[in-house]
Amino acid sequence: MPHASNIVLCAGPDSPHAFDIIPLQPRNGTLDARCPICRGYGQWNTEIDLVSFRCKRAICDTCHGAGWIETGADPIGVPDIVMTPEGYAKWVVRYVGREEAATAPAAAGVAKL
Repeated sequence: MPHASNIVLCAGPDSPHAFDIIPLQPRNGTLDARCPICRGYGQWNTEIDLVSFRCKRAICDTCHGAGWIETGADPIGVPDIVMTPEGYAKWVVRYVGREEAATAPAAAGVAKL
């Protein structure tokens, strides 16, 4: 039996229901300031049902979902996937400079070691 729904589409982080039921991300100690795009949430709703609160979310490309960004020159850990010598995919943390972090997508793809 279908249930009642009131689905709202959010065009981005400036939409009225973009941050409904999403908690602020805690600062992990290595990043300096809240992200100017997601304002510390790390993600936002792209679609939300205001009755059941089921939602689809988008990860912020600026902070890679952390909610916080580096304002200095410290390297930033970016999650990535690499191929091991045995041929298996493996999650790693790749450290990049602040300039590269703004353009490096999370899980940029499979790279060979």
